[in-house]
Amino acid sequence: MKFTRDHEWVRLEGDVVTIGITSHAAEALGDVVFVEVPEAGRQVVAGDSFAVVESVKAASDVYAPVTGEVVEGNAVLSSAPETVNQDPQGAGWFARIKVPDTAQLDGLMDQAAYDEYLKTL
Repeated sequence: MKFTRDHEWVRLEGDVVTIGITSHAAEALGDVVFVEVPEAGRQVVAGDSFAVVESVKAASDVYAPVTGEVVEGNAVLSSAPETVNQDPQGAGWFARIKVPDTAQLDGLMDQAAYDEYLKTL
């Protein structure tokens, strides 16, 4: 698993990445009440907003850590947004994106680097 400074996590399986928000981000948001995930077929560009998460505290954009094509949005989140709080780095994933070049992940943090980054916040 890799991580971004915007608190997204990325898990690579073949040429498809699964993306969600970290436990840290889910805790900071509080109770999630709405999630908008991208539709399959949508092209996303690294750094651009590709999903929205709303909690009792705030609405936040979720940024694509990679460029590629969405192959699946997590439809469960539309009826059960609380899944993001219950299992943010598992069942609470937002989208699966097919990436043309997995080297895009090289610039992301591993778990140890992300843990160190959290200490600076």
